[in-house]
Amino acid sequence: MRKTVKLERDGHVLVITICRPEVRNAIDRATSEAIAHAMDELDSDKQLTVGILTGAGAHFCSGMDLKAFLRGERVELPGRGLAGIIETPPRKPVIAAVEGYALAGGFEIALACDLLVAAENAQFGLPEVKRGLMAGSGGLMRLPERIPRQIAMQYALTGDMMSAVEARQWGLVNQLTAPGEALAAAKAMAHQIAANAPLSVQISKQVVAEAFHWPVHERWHRQNALLETIIHSKDAHEGALAFSEKRPPVWTGE
Repeated sequence: MRKTVKLERDGHVLVITICRPEVRNAIDRATSEAIAHAMDELDSDKQLTVGILTGAGAHFCSGMDLKAFLRGERVELPGRGLAGIIETPPRKPVIAAVEGYALAGGFEIALACDLLVAAENAQFGLPEVKRGLMAGSGGLMRLPERIPRQIAMQYALTGDMMSAVEARQWGLVNQLTAPGEALAAAKAMAHQIAANAPLSVQISKQVVAEAFHWPVHERWHRQNALLETIIHSKDAHEGALAFSEKRPPVWTGE
């Protein structure tokens, strides 16, 4: 059976491509499992710093495969959710590279990523209400964290699509590209991130992602505990030494 996910290593970057263009990269059980395994590889391999998630063909992802759902498949993985990323994203950063449709679960997968690069022809939406469902894979929780609550409410209740241009205006999209250029731009961004100290990147992601939810009286305590890990790392010493010696640092991730 043809693999539903393709992996490509590009230096310290892992490109994960959903390969079901005939169904607009809809997610069935096998695809969820394959993406989960890819995220595990990203986290476990010290040579990898950043991941990119994209879709083959003209679209990013149209969400859950409804035909698989009707066959009785549960495409969500226990403890991990849709595509193995919704409930437990990897510790390392992931960039979504979006062309065409990122709808329903596909939009929710993009929202589970840390950064979003989109072609100008991309369309985002949570149309579940039009199908008698609800966006239960994080969209209703994550979207109002990314854009104004009233705008998120509008799209959640109408099921309408949001253009990439509007998504950029609301700050949801980090970078807009010409059609067909989203992956190339995501790779450029990923390599810029991967040039930095891996542990610093990982812990910086953790603080940005989690600090908003920390109790106010615990924020400095929690951040400082992570800061101590960074200060005492080998890479912190290497960064200072490389700066003083006017040379590029050689990171070990330790």
